[in-house]
This record gives sequence, C-alpha cells and structure tokens, in this order.
Amino acid sequence: MARERGRLASVGRHRLASWFAAALNDVISVLPKCAIPMREVGDRYQNMYFAAKGGNWGLAFYMSKYMNGAMNPARITKPDEYGMWKSFYEESFAPVNKAIVAKDFAAFDKAYTSVMNSCNQCHAGMGYGFIKVVKQKSPADVGIDYKVPSKAEDVPK
Repeated sequence: MARERGRLASVGRHRLASWFAAALNDVISVLPKCAIPMREVGDRYQNMYFAAKGGNWGLAFYMSKYMNGAMNPARITKPDEYGMWKSFYEESFAPVNKAIVAKDFAAFDKAYTSVMNSCNQCHAGMGYGFIKVVKQKSPADVGIDYKVPSKAEDVPK
C-alpha cells in the first residue's frame, strides 16, 4: 500500500513538473524577442537626445535607464543577442551616461553620435544593415516637455 502511494505521488510530481514546463514554455513563447524591445530602445534613444539638448538631464537618464531595461526579455528569448546588448550598454554606451550625469551636452553629443555609429555597425554585422539609425529632427514622443531643468540624480532608483 505504501509503495503504491509512493508510485502515485511520483506520477503526480511528474505530471505537475510537465505541466509547469509546458506553462513556462508558453510564457517564454509570448515574450518579445529583440525587434519589439529594440523599437522601444530606438524611441528612447531619440528622446534622450532632445532631453539632453533641452537640459532635462533627468529625462535623458530616465530614457537611458528604461531603454536598457526594455531589453530584459531578450535575456530569456535571445540570450546571445542580450549578451551583446549588455556589453554594448555597459561599455560603449557608458560615455553617454557619464555625460548625462555631468550635464555636459558637448560630451553627450559626441558620445551619442559615436554610439549611433556603433549601433549601425552592429546592425550590419548581424545582417540587419537595412536598419540604419539616424538622428531625428524631432523626438519620438512629442507629448513630453524636454526642457524641464533636471539632473540624472532626480530619477528614482
């Protein structure tokens, strides 16, 4: 009798584990890969420029922070590409964030342009050379005041 209960419990655990594995695969299958988060990255990247230009350094830092966070689903769905993103953001993008914290538009503009070139090189290297980032003439989100005086430290942790 005890042996039978043990076997039934084992079958139950196996079914539960199978159900959880299937449910997890369902969740993973609906997470965005890279294209959807990259769209948000692009919009935030463009907005960041106008925020910095307008002296709204808090907004520029906010855009950078959440631009980076937008790529989190790729940690699961595209781990190799996410690794490249993480390295890019922590290394190549660091001068942009440093200029934001320093409230130095000249340094920001130089770093921002350099990063844009890096983005385009990466896109080409991954077979997406038809995606070329350019500096827009106006921000992606027009419903924001880009000239509110602020600093990076104003962004809540």
